[in-house]
Amino acid sequence: MCRPTTEKFVDKLWKLGEAIRDHKVLEMDYVGTHNGTPKHRRVEPVGILFSEDYFYLAAFIEGIDKQEHFADPADESPTIYRVDRIERFTVTADRFTVPYKDRFQEGEMRKRIQFMYGGKLRRIKFKYIGPNIEAVLDRLPTAKVVAQLPEGGQVVEAEVFDGNGLDMWVRSQGEWVEIAEET
Repeated sequence: MCRPTTEKFVDKLWKLGEAIRDHKVLEMDYVGTHNGTPKHRRVEPVGILFSEDYFYLAAFIEGIDKQEHFADPADESPTIYRVDRIERFTVTADRFTVPYKDRFQEGEMRKRIQFMYGGKLRRIKFKYIGPNIEAVLDRLPTAKVVAQLPEGGQVVEAEVFDGNGLDMWVRSQGEWVEIAEET
């Protein structure tokens, strides 16, 4: 038998999934990492993702001034919310429409959002001289080795959505990774 908290979490995921399927707007209170104060959001949920022990809700925020609140106001990707940090939510009767050509494609997003930060799609090329290229290719599903370095190592290209996550990963690799090119 499941513990009550587990049952509540599964119920929360189920209701979020139904809202996504039915294209229903959510009103929610979300506690981010900044100051612990919940922020009220009205969002259009488009997908649920799982990464490194957490479930995440991908959703577009309604009625937000992107110029004021987004580092890149032209960013068209959804905002990512950790599901366990959603304190309360209500599935409203309001519906939103998504043209088929613009629908959220979880598989494609999942390949590119390895760090659970939204943001601009970055195409990078980097040199890798570490001991295990397979670990890099596993971490970045869009990565491909494009050249072997004569002194050892590989040149790798990848696409990732980034809002600092890629930079944190690169720094965590120390001398094994050096960014060569970015577009």
